[in-house]
Amino acid sequence: MMNLSFKHDHNILGCPASPSNACLSRPRCSADPSQAGYTLVALLALMTIMALFAMAIAPSMQQQAEREREKEAIFRGEQVADAIRDYYKYRVALNRVSGDQALPTSMDQLLEGLPIPGGAKTRQILRASAAHDPLTTEGEWRFIHPRTESLIDFQQSVMAYAGNVLPAPRDPQMAQLQQFAVPQITSVLGLDSTSRPSSSSSSADDSSGPFVGVASRSKRSSVLTFYGIENHDEWVFTPLFRGP
Repeated sequence: MMNLSFKHDHNILGCPASPSNACLSRPRCSADPSQAGYTLVALLALMTIMALFAMAIAPSMQQQAEREREKEAIFRGEQVADAIRDYYKYRVALNRVSGDQALPTSMDQLLEGLPIPGGAKTRQILRASAAHDPLTTEGEWRFIHPRTESLIDFQQSVMAYAGNVLPAPRDPQMAQLQQFAVPQITSVLGLDSTSRPSSSSSSADDSSGPFVGVASRSKRSSVLTFYGIENHDEWVFTPLFRGP
């Protein structure tokens, strides 16, 4: 007769082969509820600290980004001013004209460059990227025409920044253009800059015609200062008022 009694010498992976296999039924580990709670609290605290840190550095990062855009705007604006100077000098020398007739009337004229005498090629005087204002989404410069209030206001700011002295252009042709394009001011002492509203939004600046400079259409206050000016739309980039 077969003996059906349980044999203790049969082991499975080191555990007695019993119907109530205590080794297999025993839980491998037991979770401590208090330890899990401490982990959750620490995680929430870390997330809170990271959120506060991000909130603290966000304004600084935005200001730095705006500063870089302003640096690029000044760099491009000065390139446009140099292109206006080159275009004006070329027109004066070649066509024997001066004043408004020698100034550009569109940005395309500056982008096309200047013909090289005796050849079919042209000399580039303005990069395509400089023809766009980085301070606005549209990227369209505002033209500054001769004898407009925006130019007169900028002249006053330059004189105030330079110690009540208007820098004389290093180029005789630019000096002549300066006398023609803007009324000469001998002193800005005693002038109240707040006595009249800003002329940066003057409709005369949006009209077509010869222009002697460009300015941004951005109405924001600036991080940097340009000749002591702290508003984007009052920064005028022109070949005038440049000393030696």
